[in-house]
Amino acid sequence: MNVTNRRGRFITMEGSDGAGKSTNFEYAQSLLEQAGLEIVQTREPGGTGLGEKLREALLRRQGVAIGTAAETLMIFAARAQHIEEVIEPNLAKGKWVLCDRFTDATYAYQGYARALGAERVAVLENWVQGPLRPDLTLLLDVPVALAAKRVGTRGTPDRFEHEDSQFKAAVRSGYLELARRDPDRIQLIDASQDLAAVQADLAQVIRKFLMQFDSETEC
Repeated sequence: MNVTNRRGRFITMEGSDGAGKSTNFEYAQSLLEQAGLEIVQTREPGGTGLGEKLREALLRRQGVAIGTAAETLMIFAARAQHIEEVIEPNLAKGKWVLCDRFTDATYAYQGYARALGAERVAVLENWVQGPLRPDLTLLLDVPVALAAKRVGTRGTPDRFEHEDSQFKAAVRSGYLELARRDPDRIQLIDASQDLAAVQADLAQVIRKFLMQFDSETEC
């Protein structure tokens, strides 16, 4: 790949709990690195000292109650620090940033499932992020029942994993609505397939995106 000193690209991976993000996140990173790109791997909420502290508070089931407004503001507080400390500096250096969740998750979990509303999330998005948006989002989609089965094989569920099926169905619906509205950026991957098929689809999407990047670089 013809890599220049131009601004890097920002790629996010999204999906409901149980969609298989952890395994496929590593696979996506390996594909990008094989293309000769310098990848910065990060996650939300988290990615910084402050972000990880807020993540711990947000995911902990035991402790103080967190209302929807406070939850959303905590997520955007972590995001503001993440953008300032990690995302923007690395993009400016020409590195590619691969992030496990970003603002699409806030729309799905808080905007839709918590019924905060997309309009309120959008206000915070515009304030905290300015023009920053992902260049590509890989959305792993899986039916709620299958996702719940997968989560059930793991350890103790966190606050979000512990939510009921109605909440989880709303999260999925929110993600699918986002994909419907922005099909060029958000690439939908059927994560109910076996791992080989999922990763074949991921590879196809990523290779197409890299080809587009190469053609832009050559212009």
